[in-house]
Amino acid sequence: MSILPEGEQLRRAIRWISDRRLDNPQTALLKLIEEACLKFDLSPNDAEFLMNFYSKKSSAK
Repeated sequence: MSILPEGEQLRRAIRWISDRRLDNPQTALLKLIEEACLKFDLSPNDAEFLMNFYSKKSSAK
C-alpha cells in the first residue's frame, strides 16, 4: 500500500460514489458511503463529511 497525500482517499471515495450513483441511481446513498468507507479505509469523520457533502449536493438541486 502506498502513502497518499492527505485527503486523497476521500477524493477517491467521492469519485467512486459518484460513479456508482451514475451507474445505478437507485442504490441507497448510505449503503454507498458505508462501502466507500470500507474500500478506502476512511475514518468516521470522513464518513460524516461524505454524508454532509451528498446531503448538501442533493438539497442544492
